[in-house]
Amino acid sequence: MKNFRSGCPIASTMDLVGDKWTLVIVRDLVNGKSRYNELLDGPEGIPTNILASRLKAMEAEGLIRREPYQEKPRRHAYRLTERGRGLLPVLQAIARWGNAHIPDTWVPPAAFMRARP
Repeated sequence: MKNFRSGCPIASTMDLVGDKWTLVIVRDLVNGKSRYNELLDGPEGIPTNILASRLKAMEAEGLIRREPYQEKPRRHAYRLTERGRGLLPVLQAIARWGNAHIPDTWVPPAAFMRARP
């Protein structure tokens, strides 16, 4: 588990998911992406080395699990764990805030906004 800078729940959560990419990966997993190439193909353009690093860290922190779907070559799908799915209401709140306060942001799909952890 990660070392946290304090016992503050906001600071500790930001230590865990506050980088530039983790919540974007969670968003994509919620929206049905599961394979490395699908996650790589997001509009934000995550670099391959960063994606690989974040997926390893997210697995180590129990936010996702890796499941093999092909043997030769060996490939994995990524799924949110219960802990990772618990971030969905946070993402929905961030999306609502962004739509209300940042001009020209796109409205997330209705299925995403209705989804439950």
